[in-house]
Amino acid sequence: MWWNKRMPATTFNLADLFEQAVDEWPDRDYIVCAGTRRTYAETEARANQLAHHLAAQGVGPGDHVGIYALNCAEWVETLWAVFKLRAVWVNINYRYVEDELAYIFDNADLKALVVAPEFLERVEGVRANSPMLTHVLVLGDDYEAALATQSPARDFAPRSNDDLYILYTGGTTGMPKGVLWRHEDVLMALGGGIDIRSGHVMTDPTEFIEKGNVFAMTSLPTMPLMHGAAQWSVMGGSFTGNRIVLMDKFDAAEVWRLIEAEKVNLLMITGDAMARPLMDELNEHPQAHDLSSMFAISSTAALFSQGLKDSFLDYFPNMVITDSIGSSEGGANGISVVAKGTAIQGGPTVAPVKDAVVLDDDLKPIPAGTGEIGRLARSGNLPIGYYKDPEKTAATFVIAADGKRYVIPGDFARLEADGTITLLGRGSVCINSGGEKIFPEEVENALKSHPEVFDAVVIGVPDERFGERVVAVVQPRVGTAPSLEALQEHCRTHIAGYKVPRKLTVVDAIVRSPAGKPDYRWAKDTALADL
Repeated sequence: MWWNKRMPATTFNLADLFEQAVDEWPDRDYIVCAGTRRTYAETEARANQLAHHLAAQGVGPGDHVGIYALNCAEWVETLWAVFKLRAVWVNINYRYVEDELAYIFDNADLKALVVAPEFLERVEGVRANSPMLTHVLVLGDDYEAALATQSPARDFAPRSNDDLYILYTGGTTGMPKGVLWRHEDVLMALGGGIDIRSGHVMTDPTEFIEKGNVFAMTSLPTMPLMHGAAQWSVMGGSFTGNRIVLMDKFDAAEVWRLIEAEKVNLLMITGDAMARPLMDELNEHPQAHDLSSMFAISSTAALFSQGLKDSFLDYFPNMVITDSIGSSEGGANGISVVAKGTAIQGGPTVAPVKDAVVLDDDLKPIPAGTGEIGRLARSGNLPIGYYKDPEKTAATFVIAADGKRYVIPGDFARLEADGTITLLGRGSVCINSGGEKIFPEEVENALKSHPEVFDAVVIGVPDERFGERVVAVVQPRVGTAPSLEALQEHCRTHIAGYKVPRKLTVVDAIVRSPAGKPDYRWAKDTALADL
């Protein structure tokens, strides 16, 4: 072999686990995306070449490298290349516009960036104000030329369980927050190190090889790799030798075509935003594809309504359909196997994972079956905190009176008599639209920068497809009458398109508390009355 094959992994470092999989199954198909097909060995060679290129540009242990692209094989190559150097890759939402990019480039301390050509203009618009960003590599000809000059050899320094992974997610200010994990901890929380159903805790990295030699599947994660759910479907599947089919953007008809063409076993979605168009496509073309290879559908990260679950079970009566809950900060919290006709109480009822609890206001676990509502929390393998945000870290990662450290991401829940947990919803005013977190303050700031807006409050209202949609409750300046279209056009210059309000409610005055805080309950009632 052209790389230095070594003994099985002795750590739970993510790059070590990938290399262990490469050594065990070099000729297995690994990544299929947009006409590109690569085996484990081919991906290893290209990741090594990219790692050597990045090292030649000064990237080393602890440095941060951004990935700004739609789903593609090169996205996966980049994540492994960065980890091989003991560096840290940073996921960048491809919907971001320049204001958001400038923030994340600075907040994440990016030293290098791998970017798709269609996003290069945005990058160039903020690069002058990003002095730490010293190297930008554009996918396509430049990327291939960079790899061609480098060796595919695996000749990197030893790595550690303590190497770092950052997952950027939404923050309370509306700008993204980087959740900082050790490799071993995030593997246990999100990557299969602790079995989400049985609670078995891996103690030997070769257990992944044992699992992969018993059974490996072909999975199709339909979500973008900029999201943690997709990242871990790829990384976790890599460790057991799975074949992973990706698509650059979600398209319902293409999903069903790929399932037939690639003999997909597991379809992974994020709730109704994907489930509804998928079911609509099936209903319109019920006999279009042979879907007999598929035996499981998994949903996570967004509301998967019971009506759609029932529709899928009607269409696939022998299918295993699961709904899971979790967060970037806390990992997986629980999973349920979907049954028909289950009543939804704000969110799914799941069997909790090891270390998941519901806490009261005194950070004490609430006993099962009391009916008391508390906050969903988890102990055990947790992140270090939020990158460069000690205040948010202190608020989210807390230590109880008994010395146990918990993460409390902000979901309210109830522990049922049978030990299951019912997720009731966010305790904050965060809007969840199609799995995207949207924070009202950020949208309000964009609205209030419009010259005809005197004040504004932003809330979410129910949406059949996306779970929620954004509504702006606006108090115009005297003598003006801003239109929804004008406000949307203005907002798109400040925030990503999915955050832009879809509905406008005009009021004479915004109701606020004496301290100036907006009354979100009033705003929601006002918006709902105007629908």
